Amino acid sequence: MSGLKIREIQQQDNQQVKKVIQQVLVELGVPKVGTAYEDKALEDMTAEYNAQRKAYFVIEENNKIIGCCGIGPLPGFEDEICELQKMYFLPEARGKGLGAQMMETCLKFGKSQGYKKCYIETLPYMKDACKLYKKTGFEELEKPLGNTGHYNCTVWMIKDL
Repeated sequence: MSGLKIREIQQQDNQQVKKVIQQVLVELGVPKVGTAYEDKALEDMTAEYNAQRKAYFVIEENNKIIGCCGIGPLPGFEDEICELQKMYFLPEARGKGLGAQMMETCLKFGKSQGYKKCYIETLPYMKDACKLYKKTGFEELEKPLGNTGHYNCTVWMIKDL
């Protein structure tokens, strides 16, 4: 894992990040509608996260993006709750503890921005992600919060920061 680093997204990363997100979603058989796959933000993630109280991070290994995750205000709960957004890892990044490192980076940022809680929504068959979220202290909710537009996501979780 030489040359590995977590850093904020840069303009030249946009297409690689979009490719990582869509590739992982296709690999996992996620519906393309009502999920991150069709988000307009994927066209320019740098612009999307160039705003107050938002950040998007990538994991780069030898000049290749192998994972990514963002954090920003949860629509409808902007003052108090942030959302962990678009957290995806290519197969070569999995099982190395990078998800936990990325989550720690994002949650630390969220806390520094004054958020009190962090929200996540995902799919039940993204078992490794769900396991990581629970291990990190996220608890399941009975219904979604906010207005993310990801109506196909049926697992909702929250954590105190």
